[in-house]
Amino acid sequence: MPSYPSNRSLLLYVLSLLFIGFYGTLVCPFIDSLSVGQILLPLIIIFIAQWGIRAYGFKNSVLKQAFEKQVKSGFVFDFGLFLIAGLALTFFNMLYHDFPIGSGLKVLLSFISLGFFVSVDLALDHERQLIGYLVANNTSLGAPGSYFPLVGKFSIFASVSVLFIIGSFTLLVNKDLDWLMASGSQVSLIDGKRSIMLEFIYVGFALLGFVLAVIFSYAKNLKIFFNHENNVLKYAVDGDLSHRVTVGTHDEFGEMAHKTNEMIQSLHQRNEEILYTQKVTIMSLASVAETRDNETGAHIIRTQNYVRALANYLSQQPEFSLQLTEEVVNLLYMSAPLHDIGKVGIPDAILLKPGKLTADEFEIMKQHAQMGGDAITRALGDRAETSFLRYAREIASSHHEKWDGSGYPQGLTGDHIPLSGRLMAVADVYDALISKRVYKKAFTHEAAVQIIREGRGKHFDPGIVDAFDVLEHEFKRIASEFSD
Repeated sequence: MPSYPSNRSLLLYVLSLLFIGFYGTLVCPFIDSLSVGQILLPLIIIFIAQWGIRAYGFKNSVLKQAFEKQVKSGFVFDFGLFLIAGLALTFFNMLYHDFPIGSGLKVLLSFISLGFFVSVDLALDHERQLIGYLVANNTSLGAPGSYFPLVGKFSIFASVSVLFIIGSFTLLVNKDLDWLMASGSQVSLIDGKRSIMLEFIYVGFALLGFVLAVIFSYAKNLKIFFNHENNVLKYAVDGDLSHRVTVGTHDEFGEMAHKTNEMIQSLHQRNEEILYTQKVTIMSLASVAETRDNETGAHIIRTQNYVRALANYLSQQPEFSLQLTEEVVNLLYMSAPLHDIGKVGIPDAILLKPGKLTADEFEIMKQHAQMGGDAITRALGDRAETSFLRYAREIASSHHEKWDGSGYPQGLTGDHIPLSGRLMAVADVYDALISKRVYKKAFTHEAAVQIIREGRGKHFDPGIVDAFDVLEHEFKRIASEFSD
């Protein structure tokens, strides 16, 4: 819960006591006739009583209400206390000091006008604390629904502020005119002018200070909202749709935050649908290739899990971290099943041959890598560099390339081979080695690991083989979990 009482409330109460005490002597000759003790003692007692009542009542009344009602209730509660305090001091002065009703009304007006500014400021302070609490606890108010518009609030605040300022200066001018008429020639024009100007400067700066305090307080709240809104939108622009704007007010800004959250949630749902569609598309295409190949569907699942394990590990290594972001790792995992999509273009007599291929047959079989890359390239069209299938194209066309340049279809070497293809090469060869085929027996895990190690710097990227060494037991676990 927001903390109470706040340091700001104590400061405003002390400033209010000092302002009302001094202002009263400026606008009312009856107050001016009292001693400092007679002026301050009742004020101190009233403000202490008001502070005590506020401390108890705010905690046990305002803070017990729903968050949506606390700011408005806090303003009404604080303003009501100032009104009651003003009435109490007015009746005290009329009964104890025999003040006329006009003097009593001047005191009451000073409490009402100052109480308005203090109550607005404290309400904004409580709103700020409330927003901080909601943010810290990762929660929000409900949808705003109907609310009083900010334009209306600004108009009321501006109008009331002008009325109170005009009223305050009117009382000041009236008292000064009475003083000049009563003093007559006893006060020189220069002294009178200086005294009046000092009074106007004091009252003007004091009232301006309270008005500015409200403006600055509201500006702080606006800054909090705009910072939250901009930060969440920045995350959304960067593709992170997990963040939400805190709905901390029931006004236009709360409505804006609520609509922003609805928009991001809608984008998140559509993104999930797109990702699901991508996954279905890839698995459908992979299934087409699978129906024509003598490899099993488990091979597809195993290899994509190998690729993800390698990519996740390498993403923590400095030389690979910039390339292997979380998004890229996920795309590699999704795209890996299409590594042999080109086999749909290989004749059945070669693809399904139950024995070892001849040299000519192997040359035809090798064409599947280029066929797969070309097929996906045609599917990509003009979006070749932005589509999620870009990684599928890389994997399909380059997973048979070798680090030393002896691979196919292009004979690429080293880092010229796309990282996706280098990852798939290790995953595909390991799974081919440990899997039984009609033309060969399955190798043991240990034998497959040894072959991969021997291919370091020749067939495979040395850095990826080093990662494989660390993850060999994870590969064995995946192979066991998704066995044929």
